[in-house]
Amino acid sequence: MTVPHDELIEELKKREAEALGMGGPEKLAKRKAQGVLNARERIDYLVDPGSFIESGRYARSSRAEVKHKTPADGKVAGFGKIDGREIGLVSNDFTVLGASSAVINMKKIKHVKQVAAKRGMPLVLLGESSGARMPDRMGSAGRAIIAQDATEYQRLREAPWCSALLGQCYGSSTWYSAMSDFVVMRKGAIMAIASPSVTSIAINKPIDAETLGGWKLLTGVSGLADMAVDTDEQAIDAIKRFLSYLPSHNMEAPPVHPVPAGSDEACRNMLDIVPESRNKVYDVRKVIAALADTGSSFELKERYGKSLTTMLARLDGRSVGFIANNPLFKGGALDADACQKVTSFMVLCDSYNIPLVYLVDVPGFLIGLEGELRGMPGKVINWMNAMTLVTVPKITVIMRKSYGQAFINMAGGRNADEVAVWPTADLGFMDPAVSVNVLHGVRYQDDPERFETLKAEVERDTSAWGLAELYEAQTVIDPRDTREYLIRTLEVHRLRLKNGVGEHLLRNWPTSY
Repeated sequence: MTVPHDELIEELKKREAEALGMGGPEKLAKRKAQGVLNARERIDYLVDPGSFIESGRYARSSRAEVKHKTPADGKVAGFGKIDGREIGLVSNDFTVLGASSAVINMKKIKHVKQVAAKRGMPLVLLGESSGARMPDRMGSAGRAIIAQDATEYQRLREAPWCSALLGQCYGSSTWYSAMSDFVVMRKGAIMAIASPSVTSIAINKPIDAETLGGWKLLTGVSGLADMAVDTDEQAIDAIKRFLSYLPSHNMEAPPVHPVPAGSDEACRNMLDIVPESRNKVYDVRKVIAALADTGSSFELKERYGKSLTTMLARLDGRSVGFIANNPLFKGGALDADACQKVTSFMVLCDSYNIPLVYLVDVPGFLIGLEGELRGMPGKVINWMNAMTLVTVPKITVIMRKSYGQAFINMAGGRNADEVAVWPTADLGFMDPAVSVNVLHGVRYQDDPERFETLKAEVERDTSAWGLAELYEAQTVIDPRDTREYLIRTLEVHRLRLKNGVGEHLLRNWPTSY
């Protein structure tokens, strides 16, 4: 029987309205009253107007008993543009069965993932999920619909992944966030393997959601989230900004942006930012802000491993990754968290062709029982191993202290393409006062005159000039000229033979470890 066009078009409009209606007006109104965007509003805020093309709008659950209440099967997927650049995206619709993962919606995710990797575009995952859908995953039949893709959890970093945690995030939202290059969460959102109720039963004691997987834990203790913000809009803005530093895929150089007027001025005040005395602290983020193009600094993992700062920024309009010791926290001594933080940042920058700048003022590694219990030697060597595999340009500027093994880890010697030192650089094995005590057993309070004599002896061969004379530093620069030096040196070391593309030897390094 032939069905008239009008009837078919009406059926299309009806099904389209059902899909766009998501979980129904009552659930959508509740979210609006909470000040939380729904899945489609999040997409509208993320992508350029009119650029979204949906994939799987008319998909529904494969189970007959719930098919009628699963528009788009709880996950809105497709493609759009951010600032004119293509992206793939998945936005979980919590109003439809808690955006639980099931056969059909996981097919949608797989398709968007594959297209993003094959066609060279970032993948954005707007997460909010109750986990696996039941009873779909129960029993032997449930086993037959999972583990059907051996590469589902493989990351080769062909293109950037970004994840936003925007509510309850269990199951796939957790796994894909742990695999992403950038994770931002809205305060009040939760990410964990299982919900508080399930976890409470498993451990036989009550546990609240924030303790289990709240923003303070994820940004400050586990480091699985790069930042926390107050609203959905701020989270999506953070994703847009993060992507502005990165190429669409790993076979092109990062985009170049206009240089704001006056970007050269702040560096002229560098002597006011960094104290003369190596024992006085300062915030290295102010140093980076003075070096970078005005307003271009974007810090990752600010609350995690705080003695070391990892910052995306721009120099002369080009993306660069800053790795900088921060004496404001633990005197800049490197702990286990700092080691993991810097390693993941090197992997990020090398995978997406972003040169690295090391700003050094480090008293060494933070020694003690806690570090040993956390496998500190392995983390130090993970750092070194990753750094030997970095193929983007590495420029090191030693500002003040560079002691012990940390001299090597902070890209000293031939671990960098170029090493510059400020006249204030101190290249001892450890703090001179401590050295006198360790080497000679003399304390200042016991014999001040001999202590000062021995201290001067220890300090004699630790100056910037000594390193430059040995050509272990390629130059000594006025701190106020550092921005100019970095811009010019990065021009010299640009990967022009490969159009700004590195070798990506770290592309399969674990995203979480």
